[in-house]
Parts: sequence; C-alpha cells; structure tokens
Amino acid sequence: MRDLRDVGGTPGGFGTFVFGLALAIAGGYLLMQQVDVHGGYWAWGDSGRGRSFGLTLIPLLLGVVILFANGSSMIGKLLTFGGVIVILLGVIMNMDIHFRTTSLFNTLMMLVLLMAGIGLIVRSARGPVRAGTSRTDDDA
Repeated sequence: MRDLRDVGGTPGGFGTFVFGLALAIAGGYLLMQQVDVHGGYWAWGDSGRGRSFGLTLIPLLLGVVILFANGSSMIGKLLTFGGVIVILLGVIMNMDIHFRTTSLFNTLMMLVLLMAGIGLIVRSARGPVRAGTSRTDDDA
C-alpha cells in the first residue's frame, strides 16, 4: 500500500497538493461570492409574453394521480419523474447569472488564487522532476 504522502501515485507532493487545494478553494469561494443569480419568468415561445410554468406541472400532477391509483404503474412513474426533470431544467434554464461590480485587483486576486491552486494540484499529481531529465525521459 502506498504512503498517504504519495499523491496520484507519484512520490511526494502531498504538501503541494494540500496547498494547491487550499488556494483553489479560496479563489473559487471568493469568485462565487461575486456572482448574483436571479430567476426569470418562463416564457412560452419567442415573444416573451405569458408564463408557461403551469404547463410543466401537468405531467407531474398526472403522474402523481396515476401513482396514487396504482403504485406500480410504469406510466405514472415516468410522468412523475419526467415532470420533475422538466421543472428542474426549466428553473435552471431561466436563471440569470451576473458578475457583481468589483475592482480589477480583486478580480485578478480571485482568478490568480484559483488558477495557481489548480496548477499546484496538477503539479503534485505529476511528481517531481529529477535534475538533468525531462518529463518525456521518465515516460520512456
């Protein structure tokens, strides 16, 4: 069994991995704190007039009625499951995501933390490079 310090099957790199993970988590957290998510109205067609959310409830409600009448009905299960999926997809598709106004310095710090963390995680999984060799020499 390999030692816990051997990240990704390569010797060493545990400290680099943990530090990279901490940087990536910090950068990702700070970046996500600058994002606002807003819901919108469900529009039927391209016109944007009217709301169609009620139509997506029909398969779900019909499936529930069928399942209460016959709990082993495959059509009832499909309608209920399909109705839930359509509602979840509709909610996700109608979200508006906006990046809040922030300074260039803060934005760069968030992105550098995130990218540096990902780079260190990848570096720790690749293992150390010996002096006088390249990574392609190790693969041979």
